[in-house]
Amino acid sequence: MSPSDQELEVKFYLADQPTLKARLEALGARLVQPRVHETNLRFDTPDGELTRTFQALRLRQDTQARVTYKGPSQTQDGVRLRQEFEFTVSDFATAKSLFEALGYHVSVMYEKYRATYALGETLVTLDEMPYGNFAEIEGPDGESIHAASERLGLDWERRILDSYLVLFDRVCAVLSLTFRDLSFENFEGVRVTQDDLGVRVADDKATG
Repeated sequence: MSPSDQELEVKFYLADQPTLKARLEALGARLVQPRVHETNLRFDTPDGELTRTFQALRLRQDTQARVTYKGPSQTQDGVRLRQEFEFTVSDFATAKSLFEALGYHVSVMYEKYRATYALGETLVTLDEMPYGNFAEIEGPDGESIHAASERLGLDWERRILDSYLVLFDRVCAVLSLTFRDLSFENFEGVRVTQDDLGVRVADDKATG
């Protein structure tokens, strides 16, 4: 992998996202993308080959439509490393139809609200998922990501290397949820704790 086609990131589970947002602003972080709603479609073959081989093919709609491929993940310098290719497309519905014509189907839909900030060499996103709030830090290397987490008062030992869909699968297993999609509608009225997610709150230092 070359530096241009790789993603290095970690996530943190948050108890108080507004306070972390204020912390970002106090540190002079630049708002790259205001809060926006995302719809994500994950595609797979009928026999689940992509999931089985830890690959991901995604179509996302936020302010634009984007296609993303991600390869299997590994841990490097304490962060999650994956090969990633991403490009924009002109029409979300046409891209979906193209994948389906090639034999792929939508295996899961998931949505979130996301705001993105630039802090030094890193990008920090504030993510509102149907089962809780998170921060994601992406950067050129593990050292810069770790440094950003320290500046934000996040507990590095409580970082998350799993994807949002892995957390979703865990919650479904723990709470015996049977719906397929990770949507706000499906989670309406469902209370999800950090124990259900198998994570720990990381912003204790930031919130007091």
